[in-house]
Amino acid sequence: MKQKTYRYFALSAGLAALFAAYTFAVMLIDVQPIGPQSSTVGFAALNGFLHRFFGVNMLLYTITDWASIAALLIAFGFGVTGLVQLVRRKSLAKVDSSILVLGGFYLLVILVYVFFELNVVNYRPVLIGGFLEASYPSSTTMLVMCIMPTAMMQLGRRISAKKISCAVQVLCAAFTVFMVGGRLASGVHWFTDILGGALLSAALVTLYAAVTTLVADKTGSQK
Repeated sequence: MKQKTYRYFALSAGLAALFAAYTFAVMLIDVQPIGPQSSTVGFAALNGFLHRFFGVNMLLYTITDWASIAALLIAFGFGVTGLVQLVRRKSLAKVDSSILVLGGFYLLVILVYVFFELNVVNYRPVLIGGFLEASYPSSTTMLVMCIMPTAMMQLGRRISAKKISCAVQVLCAAFTVFMVGGRLASGVHWFTDILGGALLSAALVTLYAAVTTLVADKTGSQK
């Protein structure tokens, strides 16, 4: 295993451990019933202060909700790319290894999302449609911060024109910042939800980078 691959794996493991420790802290420290229907949340003083500071902006919530479809379409586009390669090359083994790794990454993200939907850490600071919804980690933050960075890695290798590649990278980064910032400012998540989503996404994306690098190294050595 090359040093770069090892560093990615080590960083991913470190971030995953940090996320786990942080999650336990959210579940144990300053847990108070400050949410709707007396729902509890950790770091209540900090979360309560920031929620009052930002307030609730349902228009921004709606905008970021609909805008998240753009990230899903990007993921769908890579899925179609893999399917087209499979049909044309008539072998799963001949599909680009980076696309296969990306597909596995998307599956992992879905499994993590389902896990936290079934194992609720805390609920949103507002009712959505009159109901409490699981809020930790922020699923929109996780969605965007998983799909957009990996898309940037994929597109960076696939777009040969430097100016176009640079423009795409900037647009992807700006979209990510807007979505995460917009989600926090909308007031539909606690601050700790956003931070948890960012930490988890960082762990998953660095794992993707590690596996991608490992597969590329093995593919290169076999040629």
